[in-house]
Amino acid sequence: MRQTYRTVYEGGQGILTEKKSRFLADVRPVSSEEEALAFIEEMKKKYWDARHNCYAYTVGSNREYTRCSDDGEPSGTAGRPMLDVLLGEDLYNTAVVVTRYFGGVLLGTGGLVRAYSGAVQEGLKASKLITKIRGNLLRIDTDYTDLGKIQYLAGENGLAVLDTEYSDKVVMHILVSLDDEARIRKALTEATGGRAVAEKEKETWFAVIDGRTEMFEG
Repeated sequence: MRQTYRTVYEGGQGILTEKKSRFLADVRPVSSEEEALAFIEEMKKKYWDARHNCYAYTVGSNREYTRCSDDGEPSGTAGRPMLDVLLGEDLYNTAVVVTRYFGGVLLGTGGLVRAYSGAVQEGLKASKLITKIRGNLLRIDTDYTDLGKIQYLAGENGLAVLDTEYSDKVVMHILVSLDDEARIRKALTEATGGRAVAEKEKETWFAVIDGRTEMFEG
């Protein structure tokens, strides 16, 4: 199973104009193929008066559902170039619809490929992309003597401390990636002489967004 993957946190819209034709690229995060198809239908209804609503999406941890459509454009000039941008950016669980309003000038095969690819790139620029990391939320029980050591360990390794409870002891809730967990546990034991105890609370996905750490279901 993948330990990290890149995806869209917030979708956006990019606009590209080529020889009077306007290309509107709407990007959205999706968690299932049904959600991707619903998004495509939504865009087709919204832009019902457009000549083409081409799309591409890739869904699943192993890209089990990866599809694209030229929607009436010459074969291979829209959907596949759009999908190639998503794959080239190593994105997962992402869908994009590019709507074309024809400007009266034919673009040719190469022009269409460049326009649809460029529109998707503009759409991604207008979106917020994140990297989700698979990890565990750990509960660390410690006394006040070792608190500073654990705080230093967390800061040195860039760990997210979600919450700290103070009573007769200290309880810290820290996110650790699966790749780093064994090393962090060893460092914790060495730093506190085995006095601090770390227990797994739950497995989760997380990402750093605008300087803050957020947890996700998947």
